[in-house]
Amino acid sequence: MARLRALAAVQAYLDHAATTPLCPEAIDAMAPWLAPEKAGNPSGAHWAARSANQAVDEARDAVAEVLGTVPGDVVFTGSGTEAANLAVLGRARAAPGAVVVSAIEHHCVLRAAQAAGRAGAGSVEVRTVPAGADGLIDLHALGAALDGDVTVASVQLVNNEVGTVQPLADVARLVRRRAPRAVLHTDAVQAVAWFDVERLAGEADLVSISAHKFGGPQGVGALAFRRPVPLEPLVYGGPQERERRAGTHNVAGIVGLAAALKAAARDRKAAGERVGQLRDVLRDGLLARIPGARETATGQAKAPGHCHLVIDGVESEALLVLLDEYGVAASAGSACASGAMEPSHVLVAMGYPAHRAMGALRLTLGHTTTSADVELALRCVPVAVARLRHEAPTAPTLAEAR
Repeated sequence: MARLRALAAVQAYLDHAATTPLCPEAIDAMAPWLAPEKAGNPSGAHWAARSANQAVDEARDAVAEVLGTVPGDVVFTGSGTEAANLAVLGRARAAPGAVVVSAIEHHCVLRAAQAAGRAGAGSVEVRTVPAGADGLIDLHALGAALDGDVTVASVQLVNNEVGTVQPLADVARLVRRRAPRAVLHTDAVQAVAWFDVERLAGEADLVSISAHKFGGPQGVGALAFRRPVPLEPLVYGGPQERERRAGTHNVAGIVGLAAALKAAARDRKAAGERVGQLRDVLRDGLLARIPGARETATGQAKAPGHCHLVIDGVESEALLVLLDEYGVAASAGSACASGAMEPSHVLVAMGYPAHRAMGALRLTLGHTTTSADVELALRCVPVAVARLRHEAPTAPTLAEAR
C-alpha cells in the first residue's frame, strides 16, 4: 500500500471534516511563536511572558469578535472535544440535573453526557433525543424531553457526518420555554468554515469550536460563553482562563486559531460557493456512476463541504483501504470512530439498518480542494466499488483507476 501511494502521481485529500490543512494566515501567525526567543509563559511577569500574554489576549479579542461575545468569555482549550466536555460535563457537575442531547451528536458530547450520568450516581439523568431520516433532531421529541429538571441541553449546529444544519433557533425556543434553568450548548466545530456562527448560534449559551476544522492547528479549541454560566472545571491547577481551565497556554496554537478564524470569517461566503459547486459535481457524478449509491439526508440544508453517501454491496472499511491505495483520502464518518467495526450511530439514529450503514462514505471538501481532486475521486470511487462488488473481470490497477 505504501508503495502504491509513493507511486501515485496525484492525490486527493477529501477528509476536511476530520482535519483541514493549515491556512497561510495561521502558518504566518504561528511562525514567530515557534522561535526560541518567543519562549515566554503567558502566566509569568517578565518581558517574554508579557509578550506571550499579549498575544493570547489579542487572539482572545479576535475570537470574541467573530463568535459574538466579549473577550473575557472565551476559554481556550486543548481541543474542540475538551471544549464540548467542559460545556456538558462541567455544567452538569456545577448544577446537577438532567442532561439532554441529540442522538446524532459527536461522541465528545454523547460520552460527556454519559460521564455526567455516571458521576451523578443517579442524580443526573441523560435524555437522548432521536433524529429523523432527514438528519435533523426531532423537535417534538426534544420538547417532550425538556422540563424544569434539565440543566444542560446540547445540539450541534452542523452534523459532523452527514453535514445537516440543525434548526438551532427552534431548539433554543423550546429550551427557553420548557427548561428555564437549562443552558444550551452547541458544537459548532463543523460550522465555522461555512457559516456565520455568531448569527446561527446566537441563541446558544455556550459555543465550542476546534481550530483544525477551519484551517488552524491541531490541539487547540475554544468555548465561548454568551452569558454567565457556572461550570465546574475539568482541568485543575493554576488560575488560567479565569479558573475555568488550568494549564499553560499553547501560545502558538491559540494565535493560529485566531488567525484561521478571522480568515474563515472573511472568506466563508466565497469559499462556500466555490466548494459547494465542487461538492455538487462530486455528489452528482458519484450517484450517476455508482448503482445503489444514495445521498443521505436529501433535501436538507448542509455544509457546503459535505458529500455523504451510503453504497449498497460494499463495506466502508474495505472501500477506504482501496481509496487510500488510489490516493483518495476519505472516511466513513467521524474521525474519532475510525477503526470501529460498527455502523455509524448517526446513520442508525436516522433509521438506516446496520447493513446499509456499514456502507457509508464521507467525502469532505475544504479550502484546498480543487477540481482535480474531485475528478480523481470521480474516477477512483466507482472503480473501487466495482472491485469490491466483484463486478470487474480483474482487479483494476492504480493506473487504470486513474
